[in-house]
Order: sequence, then structure tokens, then C-alpha cells
Amino acid sequence: MFDAVRKPGVQGVVLAAAGILMVTMGIRQSFGLFVNPINADTGLGLVAISFALAIAQFCWGAVQPVAGILADKYGPKPVLSYGLLILAIGCALTPFIQNSFGLIFTIGLLSAIGAGASSFSVLIGAAAQRLPAEARGSASGIINAGGSLGQFVFAPLAQKLIALFGWMGAIWALAIAALAALPLINKVTGQQETEHSHAAQAKDESRIWPTIRQALTDRSYALVHLGFFTCGFHVAFLVTHLPGEVELCGLPASVASWSLALIGLANIAGSLYAGASVAKYRSKHILALMYASRAVLVGWYLLMPKTEWTFYLFAIGLGLTWLATVPPTAAIVGKLFGTRYLATLFGLTLFSHQIGGFLGAWLGGLAITEFGDFSWMWYADIALALVAAAANLPIKEAKIAPAQAQPA
Repeated sequence: MFDAVRKPGVQGVVLAAAGILMVTMGIRQSFGLFVNPINADTGLGLVAISFALAIAQFCWGAVQPVAGILADKYGPKPVLSYGLLILAIGCALTPFIQNSFGLIFTIGLLSAIGAGASSFSVLIGAAAQRLPAEARGSASGIINAGGSLGQFVFAPLAQKLIALFGWMGAIWALAIAALAALPLINKVTGQQETEHSHAAQAKDESRIWPTIRQALTDRSYALVHLGFFTCGFHVAFLVTHLPGEVELCGLPASVASWSLALIGLANIAGSLYAGASVAKYRSKHILALMYASRAVLVGWYLLMPKTEWTFYLFAIGLGLTWLATVPPTAAIVGKLFGTRYLATLFGLTLFSHQIGGFLGAWLGGLAITEFGDFSWMWYADIALALVAAAANLPIKEAKIAPAQAQPA
């Protein structure tokens, strides 16, 4: 299934990109565990903290196309390097903050911008340009699985660090982890570009804006954005407010951290399978099935008694599609417009994802404050998942060509 990515040169690029994504996604997907400790220590209130995390969701998405344009213009190495440094600085400064504006600056802006600049759009775009076409689908699945592994590793680790050293010590540890990922960048980007390649990039640069304008008027590209918006709403709501939902059900905080970890673990399998599936099935059908399954799963959760095993089973079910939507979404964008500006165009798609993420994180905080629970958020989640499933079906995507038989 992954023969195309087993060649030594290809393997190194893919694993290094997966390692960087493991760190950046692991850090940002663990921030929900800090909501209650920060609130208890600072008294800022759940709405203010949720708003800072909502800003982070938005900024993480907003920086993706910008980072993609910079990577397409100057190469991915400086973008990834500055991204990890800014992420580390944002985490390191957070414990010194005692007001909502400061929290918006450190977590909402710095950490989000840093994590976004060293995330999906730049990593998948950089890998796609260094890999053969037959390896790209499986490679995107493996890179995406790295982000899921990060959630599996960082969520329980962050919870344990909070228990041992307090939330301040825990978030300083996350800053150190971001810096530790810097050596992996050379593996992803290879040697510095030559003067010839810089000249070629400069010559090609004038085409980026016509390509963006073409994409923004394409109906299929708009439908991809609509589906990914829903994915962002769903993911951000859960990663931000699942700890609060667990607390409402009278269960210990460890249930939330292990649920987040199980989501990440299950998504490793989901991402690998999704990456392999894009070579066999049309990506729009894969996405429609994923979004429809989320509506069914949330409905199941609402009907079940709220025990720790309900949360664990719910987490495993969610994890199978959690961020496994990335490989088929990136595949559609690549099929529609090619890989030259994939970092930019997929970055724009991720921006739509994070507009949904902003609403999922922020409205979750408003819901718990106004109504005392998250019921209306769950209902909205079901409705949006069904809309996303339907929106993917009209996308104009070519059928998968049958595999050619190998000569004896």
C-alpha cells in the first residue's frame, strides 16, 4: 500500500514532515487542557479564554495561505524555521500573562501563527514538490498521521505535566518541544536552493495570482471550502470544549486527556487509510462518507449514558475521520490546479477550515455560559456534518483510472 514512499530519499522527506507536524499539531491540540487551569489561576473566565482559543483557530487558518505563498516564493525552509520559533515564543510567554488581551496575543496570535506556518499547507506542499506523483497520496496520509500521533502523545503528556508542575511548567515544556523540532526542517527541504532554482521560482512567481483568481471562481473549489469549514467547526469545538463536557458529566480530567489521545491514535489509522484510498476512490466520495459518519456518531453519543467508556468509544470513532479529511481534500485541490501552488491553494482551504474552527471554539464558550451545557453545539454539529457530506458530492473530480497490469 505504501511501496511508493519506501524509497530512502522519499521516506526521509515524509517522516521528517510527519515529525514536524507531530510537534506543532500535538501542541495546539493540547491547549484545551489548559482552559480550566488558566481560568482557576487567573480568573479570566471561560468566555475570555475560549475567545482567545477561537482567535487562535482563526489565525492558524489565516496564516496558512500566507505561509503557502511565502514558501512557494522563497522556499519552505525559512517559513518552517520562523514558524517553530514563533510557536515556542508564544508558549513561553503565556505564563506571564494575566489579562485577556495578553492571552489573545500569546496563544491567539503568536502560538497560532507559529503553528500554522509550520503545518499542513507548507509541509504537504513541500513534500509534494519533492515526491513522485504516485507517492503523494500515501505521503500526505503519513504526514497527516504524524499530526495525529502528536495529539496521542501530547494530550496525556500535557495533562501529566499540568498535574506535576502546574499549567505554567507544562506550557514551558511545550515551548521546548517546538524548538526540538527545528533539526527536522533540513530533511524536509533538502539542500538550499541553487541560484538557478531561485531564478526559476522568480520567473514562475507571476503566475500565482492568476491561479488564485481562477481557483476562487471555481465551483468545485468553493464546495471543498464548505466541507472543510464544517470539519474545522467540529474539530475546534471538540478539542477546546471536550474537557468541559467531561467535567459536566462528573468525570475526572484524565478522561478528557485520554479521549483526546485516543482521537489522535485512531486518526493515525484513519489518515493512513485515507491517504492510500485517494489512489483507489474519488476523494469527494471519501469526504462525503467521512462527514456523514460524524453526524451519525454525534447522534449516537447524545443517546448514550455519559460514562468514561462512552467517551473513549466516541473518541475512537471520531478519530477515524478526525483529520483524515486532509489527504482527500489536498488531493482534490491538487487534481484541480496541480501541485506548483498547492501550499498556497490548500492554505486557503485551511483558512476556511479555521473560520469554522473560530466559530466552533467561540460559540462553544458562549453556549456553556448562556445555557449551562453544549446541547445546541452538538445539534449544530450534526446539521453541519450533513451539509458537508452533501456539498462534496457535486465536486467535479475525474474518476480514478484503473491500475495498469504489471508485465510478467
